[in-house]
Amino acid sequence: MNFDLTIWTVRIACVLYVSALVCWRVGRPRAAKACWFAGLAAYLAHVAAAFAYRHSWSHEAAWLETARQTSALFGLDWGGGLWFNYAFTLVWLFDAAWLWLRPDSYRARPRRISIPIHAFMAFMFFNGTVVFASGWVRWLGAAATAALLLLHAVKPRR
Repeated sequence: MNFDLTIWTVRIACVLYVSALVCWRVGRPRAAKACWFAGLAAYLAHVAAAFAYRHSWSHEAAWLETARQTSALFGLDWGGGLWFNYAFTLVWLFDAAWLWLRPDSYRARPRRISIPIHAFMAFMFFNGTVVFASGWVRWLGAAATAALLLLHAVKPRR
């Protein structure tokens, strides 16, 4: 059950992340906000479940597991990717807090701020759903990535 909680909370977070981006792109800001905050909540539940049930609240254990996975894929025994996960958590928290506390400022923020935020989040999404995933999750992650890129290319920014 604990493994399922860890896996399914991140899957739900990914679906909500993609849903939020689609809603923003097609001009449904209320739905986008709801998905953005719900996605963050699901992601934070994933982080808590992973640390509680997989890593016994140990940074070292999380580092070693990250290193094991990185080594299995790339032959590089390095757990530093864990810091990218920590950064992702902080970026999503920061972004959601900005949206919640200063929605007018959020909507008016310059692209030079939005682009790096969303590029980093997209990079992490792609790695989590395609690079480090397998089976149907990898295919679904690749399809979602392709769909978002296509939507971005054909739908003008609002």
